[in-house]
Amino acid sequence: MVFRKLPGVSASGMGLRLSQKFVFLLFLSGLVTLCFGALFFLPDSVRLKRIFLSKTESQPVTVGSENDVRESKTESASKGEKVTSSSNQGANTDTSFDYNKFKKCLLKPPLGIEHGKPSDPQTLQRREKVKEMMKFAWDNYKSFAWGKNELRPLTRNGHIGNMFGGLRGASIVDSLDTLYIMGLMDEYNDAKEWVETSLDLNSNGEASLFEVNIRYVGGLLSAYYLTGEEMFKRKVMVLGEKLLPAFNTPTGIPRGVINLGSGTSWSWGWASAGSSILAEFGTLHLEFVHLSELSNNGIYTEKVMNIRKLLNKIEKPHGLYPNFLSPVSGNWVQHHVSIGGLGDSFYEYLIKSYLMSDKTDEEAKKMYYSALEAIEANLVQKSPGGLTYMAEWRGGILDHKMGHLACFSGGMVVIGADDGAPEKRQHYLDLAAEITHTCHESYSRSATKLGPEAFRFDGGAEATATRLSDRYYILRPEVIESYMYMWRLTHDPKYREWGWEASRRKLARESFILAVPFPQTLTLFVPLRYLYLLFSDDDLLPLEDWVFNTEAHPLPVVRKRCLQGEGGTHDKTTSE
Repeated sequence: MVFRKLPGVSASGMGLRLSQKFVFLLFLSGLVTLCFGALFFLPDSVRLKRIFLSKTESQPVTVGSENDVRESKTESASKGEKVTSSSNQGANTDTSFDYNKFKKCLLKPPLGIEHGKPSDPQTLQRREKVKEMMKFAWDNYKSFAWGKNELRPLTRNGHIGNMFGGLRGASIVDSLDTLYIMGLMDEYNDAKEWVETSLDLNSNGEASLFEVNIRYVGGLLSAYYLTGEEMFKRKVMVLGEKLLPAFNTPTGIPRGVINLGSGTSWSWGWASAGSSILAEFGTLHLEFVHLSELSNNGIYTEKVMNIRKLLNKIEKPHGLYPNFLSPVSGNWVQHHVSIGGLGDSFYEYLIKSYLMSDKTDEEAKKMYYSALEAIEANLVQKSPGGLTYMAEWRGGILDHKMGHLACFSGGMVVIGADDGAPEKRQHYLDLAAEITHTCHESYSRSATKLGPEAFRFDGGAEATATRLSDRYYILRPEVIESYMYMWRLTHDPKYREWGWEASRRKLARESFILAVPFPQTLTLFVPLRYLYLLFSDDDLLPLEDWVFNTEAHPLPVVRKRCLQGEGGTHDKTTSE
């Protein structure tokens, strides 16, 4: 190559400039190559997927309209067919589920003898106050946000958000069972009518698999089981089928986000290396088992059992389950373990799966007690002041904080106390009480008497939020949840007192109408459900018959022998 000499530029100077440009271009080329190489090596990168893959990559599993499901149901019934194949068929609503037989298989009436009315006048007065709070919240939602997902209390308008993929009325679906249980029948009928006429499931947006499952699927399932309204059953079967494409991954571990219209799924952008979240893919089992029960299609149960199969196969550090798992490789992405956010409801669903199976799911039982043993060995700590707490584990190093989300664990431990090793029953009861006491202390030691998002046990602090980023409260229900379970299983009156204290301080009208600057009707209804049960007799949704999903929606125990027999074995049982 011949370089022409430029005026006023020496040959050596020109060579130097060319050399600098060459080095710069070489550096730039290397940087671009490195960036794209890193992009491709990230497992299941959400950005890579969004850039290079079409949104039609994962096709829905025969997702049809609600009318299609109704027509398929009629056709199958006329032919006497049952859909039991595990292949990707439509999850048709099948007439084989006998609601009347289901009612006979319950040990007790769902709403008790007198709707769980307590005989103690003070407890009854407190329960009526909770009911009044529910009606007040509902009336405000109906006035300012009807049909929207949530109410913004400060601006008093509705909020849709992007969590539910275009679905609307989340507060309505989430409150169906609450209104029915509380006997607010005018409000319940308004909600039912809206679901029947206005809940459009043909949305085409990006939804959280986890949130849609626990709120919409859980809410519709419990509404059907409590009332027998076939419309709820039809709706939930259509919606459940729309969630199946999320499982179309190399491992069968579902991704966290799904387009309800196209069926395309991907991982959360914030999730480590395109991973799926333990508390999300681990919180599907209860609802999916019931989808199989209602449809007579085993595909839903097979999907969640496949998750278990993989989890049992892979190595677990010290017996613990880290929070991030690649849906492509099936390997853990990080060794961060938490009983709070990112991990919490996975453990809850293990013991509840066992209980919901009428104590026949031995695999769930084994997984739960093995996990609890590992948690006690590695995460359960005692503070210098004698408070028991659940620390977090980051690659072998303990972070001595406990999130409000982890306060569900007191309730979890107590509902499993009777089914572990007999010699450990009292130990589990004591552990549950200690954890619940610690969570109560996090409220008592707060200046506002409201529980912080997280509280720490280091630097001389105990059960207090020492960091500004933890000093906020968003109506989380976990502490009241544990109070309810502890009351039901010990009848220690302090749990009702603690619950009343919480209802006065954090669920007063001022709290959820004037002082909470974010959408919160959804977050409000869950603690109100638990409070109402706390102040009711035990025969309102008795634990022998019902298991609550992580959003406090009651789902019935599946008694296979009774349901598959000639008739119910509990003839004296009739539900309202």
